[in-house]
Amino acid sequence: MEYDPMIMDTEATGPSVKITEAGSHHVDFELQGVDLAFANSLRRVVLAEVPTMAIDLVEFSANTSVLADEFIAHRLGLIPLNSKNVDDVAYSRDCDLCNDRCENCSVTLSLHARCTGDDIMRVYARDLVVDGGRANQWVGSPVITDPEGLGTVICKLRKGQELNVKCIAKKGIAKEHAKWAPTSAVGFEYDPHNKLRHTELWFEEDASKEWPKSKYADWEEPPQEGEPFDYDAVPERFYFEVESVGNLEPDAIIQQGIKVLQQKLASVIQTVTEGEGGDINGMNGADDYNNGPRSPDTGMVGSGWQGDTGYTTPGYGGGNASTWGAGAATPYGATPYGQSHSNGWS
Repeated sequence: MEYDPMIMDTEATGPSVKITEAGSHHVDFELQGVDLAFANSLRRVVLAEVPTMAIDLVEFSANTSVLADEFIAHRLGLIPLNSKNVDDVAYSRDCDLCNDRCENCSVTLSLHARCTGDDIMRVYARDLVVDGGRANQWVGSPVITDPEGLGTVICKLRKGQELNVKCIAKKGIAKEHAKWAPTSAVGFEYDPHNKLRHTELWFEEDASKEWPKSKYADWEEPPQEGEPFDYDAVPERFYFEVESVGNLEPDAIIQQGIKVLQQKLASVIQTVTEGEGGDINGMNGADDYNNGPRSPDTGMVGSGWQGDTGYTTPGYGGGNASTWGAGAATPYGATPYGQSHSNGWS
């Protein structure tokens, strides 16, 4: 679905946005009236700091498929989950209603599949069922966009094989793990004719023939032959192409990115202001004013490997169950994200 380009100006001389193409899963727009640092900051925030929902913990009751528990847990973690109005969900590390997880900070999904026929049985994302309550009616539901309404393939089962899991979805950001990324790609371009010479175009004979121009080259004036180089010139137009994975609508991703950027700037302003007044909170002090996305502190109380119940693999063939965790030293030490992965990696 395409729309006619439209311009939204905040001020006559301020930032302006021109939407050139928009659809259900992508949006292309042109940003003007800002400097390169701001435009790139918005790109990075959209990529890594917009909060979404994703499966973070997986508890296996049965798994007789050919795939290991860790493999299936990883696949489950990468299934996009609806994150509409994700602000209604609290970060589990900040939840005041529980010590581990509750309806305020997580969504529980279950999946139980068993193959009883001779044909191969495929288990899809649609087989994930939301259990119990949640912060709103959208968050945590698997995103299914294919015409058949099946969703992502999780695994395949032969006759007699079974998969029974319980999944806990939590709120997070892509800076912690890529499974929380709201976008599959963010295109970012400026100065399509390279008039500013920010890029060195290596060529053998003719750069104009060996380096094809982007589609945005027709939107700007090409350099004139013999035109002197302007050392004071700066980029003024930035072209964005944002593609959503389906958990958030493209316009919501951009709006959330701007919101996060505002929160980060407010954090800097308050830190500097308090520092000038002699009451320095800084990065190691109070953080009540910053409610935006942030990576959890490694080793904080209630997370990490403290009190971990461990990861248990059923003992196939009548053997004893193999367990690591539960006070035992892990081969990798503390998880780098400070999260408890007590029942499978995702």
